[in-house]
Amino acid sequence: MAIKVLVVDDHPVVRIGVKQLTSGTDIHVVAEAENGAEAIESTKKMQIDLVLLDVRMPEVDGLRCLAEIRKLKPQLPVLMFSAYDSPTYIARAVALGASGYLTKSVKRDALIGAITEVAGGGTAWSRDDLRRASGPVGDPDTEIDLEVPLTRREMEVLKQLAFGLTNKEIAEALGISYETVKEHVQHVLRKLGVSDRTQAAVWAVRKGLA
Repeated sequence: MAIKVLVVDDHPVVRIGVKQLTSGTDIHVVAEAENGAEAIESTKKMQIDLVLLDVRMPEVDGLRCLAEIRKLKPQLPVLMFSAYDSPTYIARAVALGASGYLTKSVKRDALIGAITEVAGGGTAWSRDDLRRASGPVGDPDTEIDLEVPLTRREMEVLKQLAFGLTNKEIAEALGISYETVKEHVQHVLRKLGVSDRTQAAVWAVRKGLA
């Protein structure tokens, strides 16, 4: 049975590449989108079996797009497909309900196998992916824990961290120094009771902050 796939990536060469890699298989790329906004519209209008979704894109990025697709069609599997092997991106993808996370360096057989597995109701998460995304981050359905004493600036840093920004990018976004960001990140980790920024990102996503 054919697997109808929507490929979402802002680089045409990637979309073309996926079509070429899956040619001659049961996987059929029936739609393409170059940003998250287009992808959301396509999922509303079309009958597809799986979304292959890039992370970093203009307008609406892949992780925000993932969240919207999960709201619109909770049963539609989404497989993240990124150039970045980022623990924070992986953690957010887990928390937001993706069915797996592949890097663009993946071999053809692994890509085809992952798409087939996910379209069939399985997942493409590796043990290492889930280990990096695990930790004491609470229940995803609980409300924001207002007892965590984060300052306004620490909350701003946490939100940027949850979007996958590095300390340097956070400093530029908030107009503060790199060293100040490092200090805020350490305070956030301590107050949340987590051991690294990946777990802090999952906490923020599950609490609805990012």
